[in-house]
Amino acid sequence: MSVSARFVVLGTVVALAGCGGDKPSVVSTPPSASVGSAWPAPRPLASAPAADNPPGLLTCRQLAVAVRDASLMEPGVIQGILAASKTADAPVADAARALGEAYEQALTSHGTQSEPDAVAAVSAAAADMSQVCADSGLDSAN
Repeated sequence: MSVSARFVVLGTVVALAGCGGDKPSVVSTPPSASVGSAWPAPRPLASAPAADNPPGLLTCRQLAVAVRDASLMEPGVIQGILAASKTADAPVADAARALGEAYEQALTSHGTQSEPDAVAAVSAAAADMSQVCADSGLDSAN
């Protein structure tokens, strides 16, 4: 290497090191980097939610579990189905909304004469949604 090339390299190193200032060095080694590594170690990813592929699959699976376990009227079950439907295709999302509306009506009718009919409407909405899942080609039984 020629003498002038050495000065260019030395000048570049000095410039990058930030000599002569109160500012911290721009180049720093992150605490997670190992001694011989040029790049920091990758951080572990947080647990990613399951992919809804095809859209609506997760919603239909949650519905199938709720129907199988007869847990539609348990707190949080319909809310979970509604949350999963945010990534579903339109027919499944619409059916989930109808199920959520029927559930809300059943909750407000608690202790009234219309409660049995409102609870039956939740079952009917779940059956309709199950048919939408089947029509969409989503196997809701697994």
